[in-house]
Amino acid sequence: MSLWDVVVVGAGPAGMAAAVAAADIGGDVMVLDEQKSPGGQIYRGVLQTSDALASILGEEYRAGHTLADTLVREAGQGKLRYESAATVWRVDPDGALAYSVAGVAHQVRARHIILATGALERAVPVPGWTLPGAMTAGAAQIMLKSEALVSDDAVLVGAGPLLYLVAAQMIDAGSPPRALVETQTLSDHLRAAGHFSSAIKGWRALAKGLGLLARIRRAGVKRHTACTDIRLEGNGRVEAVTFRSGSRNHTIACSLALLHQGVVPNTQISRALRLDHRWDAAQFCFRPVVDPWGQSSNPAVSIAGDGAGIGGAKAAESAGILAALNAASRIGMLDTAERDQLAADARRDLESHLAVRPFLDALYAPPDWVRRPGDEVVICRCEEVTAGNIRHYARLGCVGPNQTKAFGRCGMGPCQGRICGLPVTEILAEANDMPQDDVGAYRIRAPLKPITLGELASLDEDA
Repeated sequence: MSLWDVVVVGAGPAGMAAAVAAADIGGDVMVLDEQKSPGGQIYRGVLQTSDALASILGEEYRAGHTLADTLVREAGQGKLRYESAATVWRVDPDGALAYSVAGVAHQVRARHIILATGALERAVPVPGWTLPGAMTAGAAQIMLKSEALVSDDAVLVGAGPLLYLVAAQMIDAGSPPRALVETQTLSDHLRAAGHFSSAIKGWRALAKGLGLLARIRRAGVKRHTACTDIRLEGNGRVEAVTFRSGSRNHTIACSLALLHQGVVPNTQISRALRLDHRWDAAQFCFRPVVDPWGQSSNPAVSIAGDGAGIGGAKAAESAGILAALNAASRIGMLDTAERDQLAADARRDLESHLAVRPFLDALYAPPDWVRRPGDEVVICRCEEVTAGNIRHYARLGCVGPNQTKAFGRCGMGPCQGRICGLPVTEILAEANDMPQDDVGAYRIRAPLKPITLGELASLDEDA
């Protein structure tokens, strides 16, 4: 199998920045990405998007064009190799990776791996969330970016900056949402106020949020706040969102409910590599343990961007540069003095972009009833396991997510626990009065994504 100085997994902002930086230092760099073109989720399709759609998606989206164009241009000049539509399904601690393109599997080996796998939307398990017509706000944004499709009968439900961004984009596309049903409370605002002085350093993000809220208000879109008892109702598909706000019950008829409670690190590969992880009490999720350079507990693996902790696109780009410099230092292409000198700008930018995170994490924290929903709510969509089932397993002696597979197949579906993993950990932690770190997470094994026997056979031929 071919040997590369650095293999980057993922071509979002962190992965693109890492790959370009490592190549500019002089490394032999390969980028493996599952999408057809670079950009990740945040800049999805940025090189192909029309001017009209780009204007709807906003200035920050268009800003990704330069980085994506640089990656493609340098790949065309032979400075690095960029493999699009590449599904990485195995990563080994010794630096070997297996991936498939068009049904054919390949193997490569890296002196250093940079994981830039980004984030996943947090599951929002409320009654009715498995009905057709329920999807995430991020999925709706993907439809807009990739197919220029937008619903004219949607309600946005949950909390977080993405709700406002999607709402503004829908407004600009001519199909404003019927309403925003938001869960943040006065207590969340008071808790966030304690971080406001440091958040001022990230004033651009705050200004952007205020601008989005102003656009939503001008469009006449109703915002309901401090909402509880949220349910999606309908006969065979979503027909309405019901909830309680203040002292009143509300029902909003709609055919599409867009759910969102923030994003969490995508840790499937880092879990498969058995890297150290720790529960983040501010972001209510597990995150890999990394140093300020993104260096993980494996000397040959770094993690950059939201996969190491949620920070946003601009922070991810800076983190990608730092991870590339760390990789170059680890494999002897730079000494530490050179690394530190080259890192100064990226380090300063990263600190600036992360300044607002404690404020946002406190303001848009997922409520307890989302993290640990009622007994009747389905947690594992693949195997139709409810929160009540998980609590029952705990009473029978189940103390960790991996045991739930034996008790009731929870986590054994195609998603491998990507959706149900965090709620299962949270429910078991509460039921057994244990810290989340002691409860742990699902153990991930290759293949990370479904593959065919034909792909396995082609792997032997390639090797």
